[in-house]
Amino acid sequence: MFTHKDIEYRSIFVINCLEKKNLRVSNGELLLEQEEADETKTLTKIPFQKVLMLFVMGHISVTTPLIDKCKKYGVALVVVNPSFRPVFFWANDAEANYLLRQKQYAMDKNDISIARHLVRNKIENQISLLKKTRMKDALTLEAVEVCINIAAKVEMETDYNSLMGMEGMASKSFFTAYYQKNNWVARKPRTKCDIMNTTLDIGYTILFNYIECFVRMFGFDVYMGVYHRLWFKRKSLICDIMEPFRCIIDHAVRTAFNRSQCSESDFICIKGEYKLKFEKNKNYCKIFFDALIPYKTEVFKYVQAYYRCFMQGKSIECYPKFEI
Repeated sequence: MFTHKDIEYRSIFVINCLEKKNLRVSNGELLLEQEEADETKTLTKIPFQKVLMLFVMGHISVTTPLIDKCKKYGVALVVVNPSFRPVFFWANDAEANYLLRQKQYAMDKNDISIARHLVRNKIENQISLLKKTRMKDALTLEAVEVCINIAAKVEMETDYNSLMGMEGMASKSFFTAYYQKNNWVARKPRTKCDIMNTTLDIGYTILFNYIECFVRMFGFDVYMGVYHRLWFKRKSLICDIMEPFRCIIDHAVRTAFNRSQCSESDFICIKGEYKLKFEKNKNYCKIFFDALIPYKTEVFKYVQAYYRCFMQGKSIECYPKFEI
């Protein structure tokens, strides 16, 4: 497993392969090449020892030497299509950690103590974001009050469906107040009904892949969640762990729109769905990775602490919290 120093000094590389770029392994290094006329030009060489994750936008050929080197140096490889839909994920996870998976499978499905902890952490970060706006309008003050009241009640909740309802109520109040100056209507995941929802979906997709890279380092069964229940092909544990970190994306989206880094002209509307223009992909990817990378060490330490608490059966008070 990685140490804190490994995480601190290894980088996440975002590669735009929309314009005839290729990844190739040569002499133990990763080469990024671009086809120009009748020749192939090497754009950069990256030592595998310095890579934590490769996030590729577009279409590439995944070769055996590339996977072999990624496996040897513990490099996660994520490929998304031009619409940011995940196409391929590979990581050399600690799959031999069968004791951890036994604990996951043996966990009482009616125990929502960890779920409560995750939801409360998420709501507390939403409260922090609202307060950091320094806005004193009625909508913001009401949202802060609603979230504070719900966060206090979460600790005592024993019913799973009620917990989900509380999270939904807090999020509704948060989004309405936090994006009130950005033509906010409602949060509608994956519907792409407006540019704000589409941008949030892009950010959350990147966050999901980012979190998965760290969770797989410890050998978790990523489909076995504690809050999000089992569902076909849904990596429920990743959905769980990313909850406290959604605030990073929420803040990045609001900041980007307020600074005019994002606008409606960046999107096209096809049959009622807003899609990001291909040429804008690298801009949006930069926005979200610039927001996430400063928290790289915090994310690793959070997942590591979560792993240790879960393996050792510690009380919920010992579980980690992320503060924005």
